[in-house]
Amino acid sequence: MTSGSDISTDGSSVAHNEGPPPPYVIKPPKGTPRAFVFAAPHSGRHYPDGMTRAAKLGPHTLRMSEDAYVDRLFWAAPRHGASLVVATHARAYLDLNRSELELDPEMFSPALDENTLDISHRVKAGLGLIPKLVGEGLSIYKASLPAREAFHRIDTVYKPYHGELRTLLEARQRQFGSAVLIDCHSMPSEMPSGRRRNRNIGPDIVLGDCWGASCARELTSLAEELLIRAGFSVRRNVPYSGGFATQHYGKPNAGFHALQIEISRSLYMDETTLEPLACFDEIENKMAWFTETLIREYGEQLSSRGTQGLPRAAE
Repeated sequence: MTSGSDISTDGSSVAHNEGPPPPYVIKPPKGTPRAFVFAAPHSGRHYPDGMTRAAKLGPHTLRMSEDAYVDRLFWAAPRHGASLVVATHARAYLDLNRSELELDPEMFSPALDENTLDISHRVKAGLGLIPKLVGEGLSIYKASLPAREAFHRIDTVYKPYHGELRTLLEARQRQFGSAVLIDCHSMPSEMPSGRRRNRNIGPDIVLGDCWGASCARELTSLAEELLIRAGFSVRRNVPYSGGFATQHYGKPNAGFHALQIEISRSLYMDETTLEPLACFDEIENKMAWFTETLIREYGEQLSSRGTQGLPRAAE
C-alpha cells in the first residue's frame, strides 16, 4: 500500500512506499549566512493517493498548474548564504500562496461555513487554497470532498510550511535587522484563449512587489537591473503584483522585505510536454548568476546602510 505518488517529468507516477514526503524540503545556507530566504511554493510534485482517486483528471493534466523546475532554477541560492524552502506537495493539492481562509465552501460536504472564510476573487475563480480548477478551467474533482479533507491538508502541509518560512524570516530579521523573502514562481506564456503568446510581446520575467508596498524600492530596482543585465525582459507588477506570501510577509517598515519573481515557462520548458528545453542549463546558469549577485549586492547595502538607513516601501 502506498501513500501517494510523485509525478515525474514524463508524467508518470512514482510510488512512495515509506509514507508521504515532509511538507517541505530545506536547503540550508552554506558558508556565511545572509539575510535571504528563497521559497518555491508551487514546484511540488507529490500527489497523495486520496487526491488522485478523487480527481477526474490524469497525471499530465494535473501537472499543468505546477511551477515545474522553478526549484531547480534557484538551486544555487544556498551556496551564497540563503536558505531555500521547496514545497513537496503539488499546487493542485494545496496552494501555499493563498490565505488559510481562502476556501470555496461548496467544494466540501458538508459545506463549510462561509462566514468564517475569505471568499476572495481567487476563490471565486476556482483557484483558492484547495483549487477547484486546473489549466484552462478544467475541474479537478469528480464530486465534493469531505469537509475534514480541507482541515487535514491545512494541518499537514500548509501550517508546517508557513510555520517554517515565518521562523526562518524572523531569525534573519533578528540577526541582520532585515529579512528578504524571494518568492519564486513561473507563469504560462499562453493567453486564456489557448493561443500561444508572441514572445516579443510579453516579458520574460515579472517582478511583483505589491506596487512598492512589500519591499524596499531598491531591492526591486536591483533585481530588475540584474535580470536585464542577464538578458531578460522584465516588467513590474503586471499582471502579477504579488500573491499571499508577498503581501503577508512583506512588511518593509518592520524589516521584512518580500519580492515575487515570475519566470515565463516558455524560456526553459515545453509547456505542452512539460519537458525541459535544451537551453535549460543556460537559463539555470543565468538565474544562478542573478541569485548570487542579488544576495551579494543587496547584502552589501544592508551592511553599509543599517536598518535605519534603508529606503522604505513606496507610500
